[in-house]
Amino acid sequence: MQMQKVLYVGLDVHKVSISATVAEGDRDGEVNYVGAIPNTPLAVSKLAKGLAKRGRLEFCYEAGAFGYGLYRQLTSLGHGCAVVATSMIPRKPGDRIKTDRRDSQRLAVLHRSGDLTRVWVPDEQHEAMRDLTRSRIDAVMHLMRARQQLFAFLLRHGRSYAAGKHWTQRHRSWLAGQTFDQPTHQIVFQDYLEAVWSAQDRRDQLAGRITAEIPQWSMGPLVEALRALRGLDYSSASTFVAAIGDLGRFENPRQLMAYVGLVPSEQSSGDRIRRGGITKTGNGEARRMLIEAAWSYRYPPRVAKEKAEIIVRLPKPVCDIAWKAQLRLCKRYRALSAAGKRPTVVVAAIARELAGFIWAIGQEVMPAAP
Repeated sequence: MQMQKVLYVGLDVHKVSISATVAEGDRDGEVNYVGAIPNTPLAVSKLAKGLAKRGRLEFCYEAGAFGYGLYRQLTSLGHGCAVVATSMIPRKPGDRIKTDRRDSQRLAVLHRSGDLTRVWVPDEQHEAMRDLTRSRIDAVMHLMRARQQLFAFLLRHGRSYAAGKHWTQRHRSWLAGQTFDQPTHQIVFQDYLEAVWSAQDRRDQLAGRITAEIPQWSMGPLVEALRALRGLDYSSASTFVAAIGDLGRFENPRQLMAYVGLVPSEQSSGDRIRRGGITKTGNGEARRMLIEAAWSYRYPPRVAKEKAEIIVRLPKPVCDIAWKAQLRLCKRYRALSAAGKRPTVVVAAIARELAGFIWAIGQEVMPAAP
């Protein structure tokens, strides 16, 4: 029986159009540019239907702003599809010409040779949770900008709070008592202040929505388990899990550490070995959550009251991993600090090891059925 020919289709996706190129299955097979089609589901279906007459189709396109709608459409039609990491696509340093046609041709040829790196594609519920956690991060950044603008205005008029920490009850009372001689300045001050309260309310509401959605999420059990770790709460744990996805696809903790960009960069050749800062590749949101959590390990190991209420509801293996993480990471933080390492370097090292404990918990707690 003759085997069905495999056609590798590279798609260069844009807002209005999609450029497509077909590379036949053999290494020396022809590479033909199909052309540009409108970026609509109907046009994509017609393209797939026409090409399917020639053999089995394996599509690929770059991950980006267009999400996974195209992937879901093509797989629902029975074709193979890969969403590939843009930063991992091999590029020739001497190639100075970039067009949509060339991009689609390069994708088709590299997909045929197996040189593209696939990204993990979430289901629709997981993608919705990822968008929800990202909206909370946007709200946090908006709140930071609003506070900075308020402080900058007060500083221009010689107003600074020196009686303690900001955004305590005393600080809020101090803000409420600020008055200005010029009515226009009072209007500006009230506008900046209302922007802060509005941004803070938006952040708190989104955090509450995340907490309410976790029980219905397939990754909810993993989020609950990660809360046993010091420095991780509902918001940070859900953001990490939404960004990373299923931890089961990582064979060992080193893969997870590399995925979040917390391993040292290296440029070694021959007898020369040179290692630099962390690579910062992969998902920046997940890496940021680990860095923020790592700062909490500068204090001695202990179980806070709110953590104790969480731990009693979790399986014993998860609790043992969380306590082992505290003992090791707190000791590691003190040792690295005593060795004279910079705080940022110490925190990056702690965050890298924290990723290993997260991987270990991921092996104990399996996601629920979506």
